[in-house]
Amino acid sequence: MIDQNRIAAANARQEADLRADYDALAHQLDRRGVNIERITEAVMAFGVAVPSWGVGTGGTRFARFPGPGEPRHIFDKLEDCAVIQDLTATTPRVSLHFPWDQVEDMDGLFESGRALGLAFDAVNSNTFQDHPADPRHPLSYKFGSLSHTDPAVRQQAVEHNVLCIELGRKVGANALTVWIGDGSNFPGQAHFARAFERYVESMQAVHGDLPEGWKLFLEHKIHEPAFYSTVIQDWGSSLMAAQAIGPAAHCLVDLGHHAPNVNIEMIVARLAAAGRLGGFHFNDSKYGDDDLDAGSIDPFRLFLVFNELVDAERRGLAGFAPAYMLDQSHNVTDPIESLMTSAIEVARAYAQALIVDRASLDQHQEANDVMLAAQTLKRAFTTDVTPILAMARARKGAAIDPLAVYRASGYRRQVAEIRPAAKGGGGGIV
Repeated sequence: MIDQNRIAAANARQEADLRADYDALAHQLDRRGVNIERITEAVMAFGVAVPSWGVGTGGTRFARFPGPGEPRHIFDKLEDCAVIQDLTATTPRVSLHFPWDQVEDMDGLFESGRALGLAFDAVNSNTFQDHPADPRHPLSYKFGSLSHTDPAVRQQAVEHNVLCIELGRKVGANALTVWIGDGSNFPGQAHFARAFERYVESMQAVHGDLPEGWKLFLEHKIHEPAFYSTVIQDWGSSLMAAQAIGPAAHCLVDLGHHAPNVNIEMIVARLAAAGRLGGFHFNDSKYGDDDLDAGSIDPFRLFLVFNELVDAERRGLAGFAPAYMLDQSHNVTDPIESLMTSAIEVARAYAQALIVDRASLDQHQEANDVMLAAQTLKRAFTTDVTPILAMARARKGAAIDPLAVYRASGYRRQVAEIRPAAKGGGGGIV
């Protein structure tokens, strides 16, 4: 998608400066007992999936403003995802969403991804919208799906999730992510206990159809579209449900799905300790919003999340293998640019967490030395690991400066000439 010669030429102009910056950081880290090559190798092995729907312009409940060159279908989406991977070498997998990305020839879709150098991550079901054009969805999800009072609606939602598993198998996925909009807008509208019980019963049926080795990710969200109560509204509900559903059920943490000021990094630690941390949807938020670019608002929180992840990995927690994915909605930026920079910010937080002086931190925590413990984390967070990230990309044949190469390539202008302009004006995330 992006001419490799263009990437190589741009890197050649920046290689000497990068080497100087990298060597300077290497000397700094060496004085702290950190081997920069070990960190670089870990960053090179790190990956975060991109959402297929993220390469299209998103929106809010009020409006959507399409940009030029909007992808028309999943094959256009894969081409855009390949550009992100070509330039960052950090996003080798794509997460599909059904029925949005469903095609007749799923084997052909798999081959298209492979030809672009892409694999497929967890697939996502959609019972938070009605699908009137699909004969398999004759019933409405207006009042819920997997927790609906009508068993016929629940069965329809279960069958959709089972179909998503079958579609996922055809593209080599190994997990299903389930987020539902089920909840209520008025006190008394729903019976909290019965709704939760119906959800668990429905998800147990889905769990029973999982292939061997698959995981079932339960994604919680405190509000929206329901604003009084949500069936799976927080990590506690998610954990309770996962434990009741079955051993393959795990909790997925979306950074934008919490109440303001919630200690997400502590939630990560708790779920990891319970053996039910399934993965992440990385994004950011400021107020009650969701799906801003990862690291754009609170990069320290992102670092603290990875601090817990690196610590859990270091302690060798059994079964600890979380899945990482971006989940964002881009209304005022080029989605490719946002996803590239977000992937880099996630990798940055990971690299910063890797250089935390764990021995000193343990010592300060055990001695109750509050200031030195806090400063140990701050020292890692304030270290500019940009040369590590850039060197990792360069060694994998990606761009030292992905944004600059992307803009110089004219990719957006080129696809805008091929893809018809999308209509705007409506609300919604996609």
